[in-house]
Amino acid sequence: MRCIGLMSGTSLDGVDGVLAELGDGNSARVLADVALPMPADLRARLLALQHSGPDELHRAAQVGAALSDLYAQAAHALLQRSGLRARDVAAIGAHGQTVRHVPPGHPALRPGDVPYTAQLLAPARLAEATGIAVVADFRSRDLAAGGQGAPLVPAFHRAAFWRPGQALAVVNIGGIANVTLIDAGGHVRGFDTGPGNVLLDAWCERHTGAPYDADGAWARQGQVLPALLQACLDDPYFQRRGARSTGRDHFHLGWLDERLRTCGLHAAAADVQATLVALTAETIVRAIALPASAPSAQEPTAAPQPASATAPTEVLVCGGGALNGALMLALAERLHPTPVRPTVSRGWPVQWVEAAAFAWLAQQTLLRRPGNVPAVTGAAGPRVLGAIYPP
Repeated sequence: MRCIGLMSGTSLDGVDGVLAELGDGNSARVLADVALPMPADLRARLLALQHSGPDELHRAAQVGAALSDLYAQAAHALLQRSGLRARDVAAIGAHGQTVRHVPPGHPALRPGDVPYTAQLLAPARLAEATGIAVVADFRSRDLAAGGQGAPLVPAFHRAAFWRPGQALAVVNIGGIANVTLIDAGGHVRGFDTGPGNVLLDAWCERHTGAPYDADGAWARQGQVLPALLQACLDDPYFQRRGARSTGRDHFHLGWLDERLRTCGLHAAAADVQATLVALTAETIVRAIALPASAPSAQEPTAAPQPASATAPTEVLVCGGGALNGALMLALAERLHPTPVRPTVSRGWPVQWVEAAAFAWLAQQTLLRRPGNVPAVTGAAGPRVLGAIYPP
């Protein structure tokens, strides 16, 4: 089965797409890939919708349509590059752009409130534009079953990277970072660890005008600020255990500014950037070190735990954060002697993995197979995810 996966993540830097040939088992082969930059106007409108404002429904509808048109451009580019036609592709797995993510346990929920998640897209418009079935709205079914709706990539990480007998960690560092922990028997755990690139990119853009800190070069000029790092690590999100997920709703520049004020710091901007690298690395390492028998999300713990008996023998990293040399070095130093490698070492360039995961999830939906991992999301059980929009 051939499926397209399209992903625009928390970093809002563009749309990544792959056209993959998927076997009935765990085999997957990428036939074509594409990366389209996010137009500045569309990025600005998406960022504005991260917060409440006037005429939101109208603005969200217009932005969802514009994003679908960008997705359609990516799909057509994949067809052209692969030499295939629309009828040769079973489905497009389209994630959409998350503008709200308020899962169970989110501090914004009041008694009686229902958890929810919102990804902007116009799937019917995308199906019309491409002539290919579209599978979208992957997160809501897991939420309806009591889960977090995220992360959804761990099942694909197991399919793509796990080898029997190997304990493995796969870290996806997008705007938000998530970790997949697979023991030697193939049992999967995982969760969002916290900010990946979202604070790094936003702080860099505020102070340098650049959308991201290429290779972490600016962060390397600074020094870690222990007081600020500790103030960030004291956030209750990092103390939670079990199923957990997060997004821009929680981690944004206002969150960082509040901690700078709490510390009374007037720090050099590069020092803050270095501290944010340390924050991303530290929270990922703490997540990898959690024991397998973790309490539920309602039972917080204030300190990282020793590595379990199934500590990973290898850590694979994908997503944009894998291209940040300062961050990769920080992870390697903290996890030594466990090797830390980008997923390209397994034949998967770091920018392919999350898009390929949504191609795989689309296949799961078409085959009426579960796409979630209840041990990851906290859902009541396995669920077939997504809604299908026929061509």
